[in-house]
Amino acid sequence: MFIFKSVVGKLWLTIIALVAVVLLILSLFLGQMIESVFANTQDQLKNLERMAEKAAGELADHADWDGYIQFVNELISAQEAKMIFVRTDYTEFGGEPALQGAAEPTAAHIYTRDELSRVFRGERLDKRFAFESAGNGEYIAVAVPYRPGDPGGASGAVVLFQAIQPLEYTQWHVKLLFFYVSVIGFLLTTFFAFFLSTRITKPLLQLKKAADLITLGEYGTRVPGVPVDSTDEIGDLAKTFNRMAQELQETIRDLNHEKEHLSSVLRSMTDAVITFDAEGRIILTNPQGNKIIEDWKRIHWSDDSSAERDDSAAEEPADSAASADERRIPAPLRPLFESVVRNSQEHTTKLHVMDGVWSVVMTPLYSQEAVRGAVAVLRDVTEEFRLDKLRNDFLANVSHELRTPISMMQGYSEALLDDIAASPEERRELVQVIYDESLRMGRLVADLLDLARMEAGHLKLQLRRVDVPRFIQRMHRKFSVLAKERGIRLVTELPQEELFLEQADEDRLEQVVTNLLDNAIRHTPPQAEIRIKAYAKNYLGRPAACIEVADQGQGIPAEDLPYIFERFYKADKARTRGSANGKNGGGTGLGLAIVKNIVEAHGGKVYAASTVGKGTTFSIMIPLQPKAR
Repeated sequence: MFIFKSVVGKLWLTIIALVAVVLLILSLFLGQMIESVFANTQDQLKNLERMAEKAAGELADHADWDGYIQFVNELISAQEAKMIFVRTDYTEFGGEPALQGAAEPTAAHIYTRDELSRVFRGERLDKRFAFESAGNGEYIAVAVPYRPGDPGGASGAVVLFQAIQPLEYTQWHVKLLFFYVSVIGFLLTTFFAFFLSTRITKPLLQLKKAADLITLGEYGTRVPGVPVDSTDEIGDLAKTFNRMAQELQETIRDLNHEKEHLSSVLRSMTDAVITFDAEGRIILTNPQGNKIIEDWKRIHWSDDSSAERDDSAAEEPADSAASADERRIPAPLRPLFESVVRNSQEHTTKLHVMDGVWSVVMTPLYSQEAVRGAVAVLRDVTEEFRLDKLRNDFLANVSHELRTPISMMQGYSEALLDDIAASPEERRELVQVIYDESLRMGRLVADLLDLARMEAGHLKLQLRRVDVPRFIQRMHRKFSVLAKERGIRLVTELPQEELFLEQADEDRLEQVVTNLLDNAIRHTPPQAEIRIKAYAKNYLGRPAACIEVADQGQGIPAEDLPYIFERFYKADKARTRGSANGKNGGGTGLGLAIVKNIVEAHGGKVYAASTVGKGTTFSIMIPLQPKAR
């Protein structure tokens, strides 16, 4: 039962047990006392017998039996005793007949005639009897024979009786007192238990309720009421509890402030922060880290941690095993995490995931000298990595592009200085090579300056209205002679309707088409065809002019196609280069980068489509109307 599990119930049972033990011990003492009282009753019976024998012995010395018996009764009346003399004919002296309604018992009421006959014959009889009419309860009586002269005979009997009512009353009162004490003891115990329920259990219940509320997060809970004002242990406990709750509330508030501050710092960080426990489970991330985890979850990782993006995984429902592992450490970070946990040292590395590059710094987290996890800070350095690669490639390509003409110019100059050329024709040929290489260096420097200005945003466009069909015809005339010399057919397709660019720099557009046609002629074999096409098309919901330059050269491999608009990138692996000599012989590797910047400066876009062995098509999309600023 619930009451036996509570403090009040246990205390109540303890007090009940103590009271029961005390009452049990008291009952033992009372029992011994009562037994002692019953032993005194036996002594009283012997005293009555001696008194009766003495009275019977002295009765023969008195002639007036009635007076003697009355005198004896007066003497023993204080002891609630009385003497009666009964003759052999059953007549009584000193007592009333045993009639209904008599105030005191008579010999006839005490003994039967048979019993009296036995006394007449010399026996002694004692007896315990009750006399209800007297209203005094029970009596003890002694009957002894009366022998006036002949010792062998008897002429009557002396009956002496005494009330034992006081002894019985004492015994009954003791039992009644014992009962009252027991009942009062149990009642006081119960009352004391309820008193304790108010003074002890109720404050304890309030403490428990307050502790439960604090457990649920209500840190402002306090213990109200009397216990706080009292000076006993319960009051001290309540005061201590309230102080503890106050300090806990302040501590939790400070921790929440620190948590919010840390959360704000993490959210404001551009770097991704991911925290792992000792088992490699993710326990905390900032938004950038969560985005990385979500992106990497859609990647299928092979055993060697190589990545293959699985876009369908985001549409399929995750099974139980996937949901159990979704908070596990991503595969690219697992080797680094194991090394950090095993060696308890910070590690820094770069990870290549799909097309991105990540700089990762992972530091162990300690808990009492033991590593309890790790925190990783990831920074997307794809652009920095790409720019660094471009810078290195730029320096390498510039040095390579400049070294070749400088070396040729130096070599041919030394040949002229050493008079190696024997004839004017040989000298003229050496001078021509020096001149061509100087032109090549000039073009390279000019392209570098143009590209630098474009990327810095310093490109100035001379905007005016451009007639696209007339512009295409002019470019056809410009390259028709060169194409014919190379044995290449140059074909144009012009729109039937008018097509105008309202604001465009025709000179810069000529530079774009010139670079494209120059590349097409250099990479198109003889007897092949180059097609220039212009037509109207929608671009991003706006009317635009599309200019296409399509050749039938060797084409560009698919792996090189995304990088052809970068500086100095040359897909020479699949395309044949023309001779490095001559005006249009060698390219600088900057033409397509310049094309991209000029087209984008006009608000357009350049696209490239190529099939190896069939040719390449460049498409330029330029809006007819400039975008309103």
